[in-house]
Amino acid sequence: MFLLNFLVPTILIFVVLSILLSCLYVVRQQTVAIVERFGKYQTTQQSGIHFRMPFGIDRIAARVQLRLLQTELVVETKTKDNVFVTLNIATQYRVNEANVTDAYYKLMRPEDQIRSYIEDALRSSVPKLTLDELFEKKDEIALEVQHQVAEEMTTYGYIIVKTLITKVEPDAEVKQSMNEINAAQRKRVAAQELANADKIKIVTAAEAEAEKDRLHGVGIAQQRKAIVDGLADSIKELKDANISLDEEQIMSILLTNQYLDTLNTFASKGNQTIFLPNTPDGVADIRTQVLSALKANQK
Repeated sequence: MFLLNFLVPTILIFVVLSILLSCLYVVRQQTVAIVERFGKYQTTQQSGIHFRMPFGIDRIAARVQLRLLQTELVVETKTKDNVFVTLNIATQYRVNEANVTDAYYKLMRPEDQIRSYIEDALRSSVPKLTLDELFEKKDEIALEVQHQVAEEMTTYGYIIVKTLITKVEPDAEVKQSMNEINAAQRKRVAAQELANADKIKIVTAAEAEAEKDRLHGVGIAQQRKAIVDGLADSIKELKDANISLDEEQIMSILLTNQYLDTLNTFASKGNQTIFLPNTPDGVADIRTQVLSALKANQK
């Protein structure tokens, strides 16, 4: 009898504690719990410890994540210039804390719904652009798709945070053709640059050669003028010395002296051969030309 009196209260206390403990539940951080009573929505509980009615009166229908989620998909579509491309899309989304019930009750598979909206938006936007424009406006298209999908998903309690086009991959043959075109363009530019460089070298060399010839001519002219001036000064000095010789005789003496000096200079440089006029008329012709130059210089 004593044992019975002891066991009954103990069992009752144990049952009561079990019922009380089953009524308590914990909601983790960045999570909300949707509670239903008799199958009907009752309340949404935030993180922390909470109490619910026992015996299945209240039940936790779902625990909804509030953290940022990401879904990735691959979409194949066609551009304006009839090139098939594959687009890799990454979409980041989360549940709107102020509209958790719509996110749970209105939409069964949110990732599939987001995927459908993105595919539809891309297949209406990409065919308006050429392949080159698609590469150039990739970020603009992603932003446009994000706005369209965000507007649709707001109705279901979801916020689209960011939509990115991470990769644009054209058909393999088209990609190879683009690489070949790019390589050909670079080769053409390189050939033009090399041709321009060769042209600059040729023009610079020609200008240098022309300047060299000009300076050489100036040097020869100055040298000849100095010789003529020297001969003229020598004639003047001989005349001032009252030497009874006419100009032709004086010129012959000076030319002979110049001739000997030239032979010495010629021989000092290792030369052994010299060509001179082989007739007296030739030597006389040289003398006549020098006399004419002297007279012109004296004037």
